[in-house]
Amino acid sequence: MGSARGLSEEKISALDDYATNALYSAAERSALAAADAITLTNDDLSDQQFASLREHFCDNTIIELIAVIAWENASSKFNRALRVPSQQLWKRPAND
Repeated sequence: MGSARGLSEEKISALDDYATNALYSAAERSALAAADAITLTNDDLSDQQFASLREHFCDNTIIELIAVIAWENASSKFNRALRVPSQQLWKRPAND
């Protein structure tokens, strides 16, 4: 999906290192850090993380970002609980 929206393969491949990779802007790093914090912990966003979001995004964009993160997390947990198999949409097609 990312490459279909203009995200380079190089940037997609570097996603694991978004926090230190120069390919990602400060705004992108802030949004991805928020997604990690919400997804990988049971904690709220820290004051520092929320302040970072506010540096880069307006209130409406922050609300939309958090809503999408929460929706994807809920969807994932829902599907896992009901044993819905992955459609493996995250896998890249092999180059022919």
